[in-house]
Amino acid sequence: MKIFTVDQMIAAEKEADAHGQSYAAMMEQAGRGGAEAIMARYDVPDKRILVLVGPGNNGGDGLVAGRYLAQAGAKVVFYLYKERTAVDDPNFAQIQELDLPVLVAEHDQRYRVLRLRLNGCDMVLDALLGTGVTRPIEGELAQLLRQVRAGLDERAQIMAEEAGIVDADESGLTTITAVFSPSPAEPPRPQVIAVDCPSGLNCDTGDLDPLTLAADLTVTFGGPKQGHFLFPGAGACGQLVTADIGLNPRHASVKQVRLRVALREKIAAKMPDRPLDGHKGTFGRVLIVAGSSQYRGAALLSGRGALRAGAGLVAIATPEVVRHTAVSTLPEATYPALSATELLDDTAVDELRPTLPHYKAVLIGPGLDKADTFFLNFLHALNQLDNPPPLVIDADGLNILAQQANWPALLPPHTILTPHPAELARLLDQPLAEVLAANRLTLALDCAARWDCVLVSKSAYTAVAAPHPKHGSVGTVIPVAAPVLGTAGSGDVLAGVITALLGQGVAAYDAAVMGAFWHGRVGAYLTAKIGSSGVLASEIADALPYTRP
Repeated sequence: MKIFTVDQMIAAEKEADAHGQSYAAMMEQAGRGGAEAIMARYDVPDKRILVLVGPGNNGGDGLVAGRYLAQAGAKVVFYLYKERTAVDDPNFAQIQELDLPVLVAEHDQRYRVLRLRLNGCDMVLDALLGTGVTRPIEGELAQLLRQVRAGLDERAQIMAEEAGIVDADESGLTTITAVFSPSPAEPPRPQVIAVDCPSGLNCDTGDLDPLTLAADLTVTFGGPKQGHFLFPGAGACGQLVTADIGLNPRHASVKQVRLRVALREKIAAKMPDRPLDGHKGTFGRVLIVAGSSQYRGAALLSGRGALRAGAGLVAIATPEVVRHTAVSTLPEATYPALSATELLDDTAVDELRPTLPHYKAVLIGPGLDKADTFFLNFLHALNQLDNPPPLVIDADGLNILAQQANWPALLPPHTILTPHPAELARLLDQPLAEVLAANRLTLALDCAARWDCVLVSKSAYTAVAAPHPKHGSVGTVIPVAAPVLGTAGSGDVLAGVITALLGQGVAAYDAAVMGAFWHGRVGAYLTAKIGSSGVLASEIADALPYTRP
């Protein structure tokens, strides 16, 4: 599933039309797909649905979706921002043929009818503005959206009262029993469904107009847009579903799109085999080089993640101060007897050098602290090998790397970098504010091409990018935003998972995508099981076997 910019989607639709999939057919397919997505998630018959219809193609999609919902038994009312005519608009003509109620904003004094309809609705379809919006919402449309927001708030209050969810104490005082009683269920409210995108979302940048209606469900057409995965807009999309409109994946305009969404079925098909006659050697010997007196847990979290992700043998190269107690915490790993006491040093490089060819993958960086000389000499040792194992660099390894001139030249082939935004800013030698303001999806693509490495740009909706001989780079977005993963040590676990997959023979780009996707599945699993906070990184590692794609 490709992720499009607005211009890329326009080009794809134009090429589809030129090859016989007309714009009218695409609109019909989009509206039907939107209605089907809604019907798959909500009980539609007899529900009161208000469709907000804009003047452009997005409004046309809303007309088609509303027609299908009405034919499925919903009580649908269409509220037009601008008047349409049956002569010029075949979709509007079909609405009239079915004798479905239509209201027009310019005939609705002070939006009284709109507010009345909102006060009785169960669902609102937002088909006002499409993916091409780049300007702030102003004028009459701004007034309309303010009325919609106010009306939805009123309707939510009515639904809460009907459900018996009201304030027990009008004085505003909170009783002790209220403090210690379980939180009440979320009160009912009208569901908001965005057609293609919430009106006011910039589908290239993720910028969001203050008047945008936050959606519970967004049904987008042909493929998601970059703005669906970029904040703050991503936070207004709710659940994101794609409806097919007949784009041909073999068309040049689609093939040249460099970003795609990670899909569970594709990930599962690439997961390494676990043969019945397999043994610990079958499933890969990996080396984790990590830890210091200052950060004693990082190496163990990475090791735990690697073991839970199926690595057969995990060796943790760490200073003596960590190794001394590690065996009681993670006895399943092995610990090379290095002479370094609190910080890995040049002696450790000499002690590890003879063993490096024996490992299928190496991770370096978590909790290294300021072991700069060790890190650089270790990279040099790997580069001297005829066939160095694939390498993952994380955490302090990235920080040390960023301090070196022309640091990409130091990387062995098939290296994977796993920065969070601050680490990425250091690698780019840019202020963090600039990195946060950039389009992180295209930034990941650019960095992977420039640095000739696989990049895991960690964030909500993590982006994984890799060099590509034809396109410069390609990327995959992980469709998970799970705040439960935002805890110290979570990244160490992820790095261990990716290393374990490398050790089991998975190629670097695939291992990065699969590891990030698996990590995201853990986030979704723990959110459903525990909630959005309070999870420990060790619990993230321990949930890996239960969430294998």
